[in-house]
Amino acid sequence: MTGITYAEPLFLWLLVIVPGMIAYYILKQHKSIASFSMPGLQPFNETQSTFRNYLRHILFALRIIAVSLLIIVVARPQKTDKYQDVTTEGIDIMLALDISGSMLARDFKPDRLEASKNVATEFISGRPYDRLGLVVFSGESFTQCPLTTDHAVLINLMREIESGMIEDGTAIGNGLATAINRIKDSDAVSKVIILLTDGVNNRGEIAPSTAADIAKTYGVRVYTIGVGTHGTAPYPVQTAYGIQYHNMPVEIDEAVLKEIASKTGGSYFRATDNNKLVEVYSEIDKLEKSKIDVRQFTRKEEKYLMPSIIAFLLLALESLVRFTIFKNLT
Repeated sequence: MTGITYAEPLFLWLLVIVPGMIAYYILKQHKSIASFSMPGLQPFNETQSTFRNYLRHILFALRIIAVSLLIIVVARPQKTDKYQDVTTEGIDIMLALDISGSMLARDFKPDRLEASKNVATEFISGRPYDRLGLVVFSGESFTQCPLTTDHAVLINLMREIESGMIEDGTAIGNGLATAINRIKDSDAVSKVIILLTDGVNNRGEIAPSTAADIAKTYGVRVYTIGVGTHGTAPYPVQTAYGIQYHNMPVEIDEAVLKEIASKTGGSYFRATDNNKLVEVYSEIDKLEKSKIDVRQFTRKEEKYLMPSIIAFLLLALESLVRFTIFKNLT
């Protein structure tokens, strides 16, 4: 942040004399016009104002500007530069997001996947000092974005996610294992995975419990989120007439998600609607706060030299004109 401050601001009150000087000058000029009577003013109709008539007002303007600048100089203007040195005990966070077909269910608005993307985007924006990455999974898993501090890139990649990008299914173990692989070698003080799914593990070569053991070995804490209302929800179903939505039972393997969280020192959360999902991410955000040390530095640079030079140049110019052009003017 940069701005101009004054070391002696009380001297700026002296600027109130400037309007007084102007008023006195105008009054003086008015009184200096002599009044006399003549039979007629016809002989003076052609009289033109000379250059010197105008210049004498310019001399006063130069003096007023010089006086104002000298008052500012006495107040000692300073340029203030402030900057911050931020140090953090970083937290690396991998988001593992289920993008299977069931994530298009409409018990969230507009659907589970879009709601999850929107809330995750807000979460990313709220953690400017952490490295975050993204893994997506359904029947398979892959890294959408490795750990990065460029959150704008991560958010753009988040927005590009669609269900159907990879083979359908729910490979929770594979999704977790891919996220672990991306974060296991991190030097961060805290390594965290947030795994979000709406189903039961039914694909993949790695069992969720095995992936949880691997996470524990590498000191990775896993927060698991089950998304889906209780009872039934409108799921998309491919029919001969296109995609139609049918109410179907919501099946989330909460036992597995709780086991993963318990083994790794994390927590399990159930989100049944958009508001609950926001609350879940807010709770995780509170649990995983970066330690931030902020040191503020201030540097002040004196800025009175230039107005001093200008003021003295204006006074010199006024004196020069007064004792040359106006030398013989009484």
